[in-house]
Amino acid sequence: AAAAVEEVVEEPVEEVSTAIQDEVDEAAEEPESFHQVVKDKFIEGGVTWMTPVLICLILGLAIAIERIITLNMATTNTDKLLANVEDALATGGVDAAIEVTRDTKGPVASIFTQGLMRMSEGIEMVEKSIIAYGSVEMGRLERGLVWISLFIALAPMLGFTGTVIGMIEAFDSIEAAGDISPQIVANGIKVALLTTVAGLIVGIILQVFYNYLVSKIDSLVNRMEDASITLVDLLVKHKLTNK
Repeated sequence: AAAAVEEVVEEPVEEVSTAIQDEVDEAAEEPESFHQVVKDKFIEGGVTWMTPVLICLILGLAIAIERIITLNMATTNTDKLLANVEDALATGGVDAAIEVTRDTKGPVASIFTQGLMRMSEGIEMVEKSIIAYGSVEMGRLERGLVWISLFIALAPMLGFTGTVIGMIEAFDSIEAAGDISPQIVANGIKVALLTTVAGLIVGIILQVFYNYLVSKIDSLVNRMEDASITLVDLLVKHKLTNK
């Protein structure tokens, strides 16, 4: 009877133990989250070299996002603005047109304002004023791009520096051990590869943002130039009409 009781007790215990082991195995087989993988690789790559690369990414993205917001806010419906300026010139003259441009945000409206304020000095002065102030507005649009380009170049360089340091550590380990084995050089080579990959990824991400910003600025500059030419034509037409 005692043997029978022991067999009955042992069977549930073995089943519970097997179930727990199965759950542990399933948990071990579950893939790690992307965040956890990135965190582990960051630590494995070495905080000394991965941190500067991460700083380049954070600063570069911060400047890129600020530029994207600024450029989107600077975008103006130039056709609508030109129509409003033409109506103001026809009804209220240059002063009314200046009020319209001052009430409109964006670099195109600012250029229009500067040109209209020189209308009393002649069309040639209007053109010179538009060209000069257009260069100023272009400089404002391009502000911050030089820092993004710096981080694009700096991040891979920091990664390659970590690569060189990692390889030096690997050879130092070989020299200290007096033997070549995978375990001796694995850590140094891992640091070298991870820092290189991190630097290249940061450079690629920032390069995409940089190219987008450059294309956005080129589009805005083209609109500014086209709108400025149209404004000069409107002013010439207004001057001839009011002679």
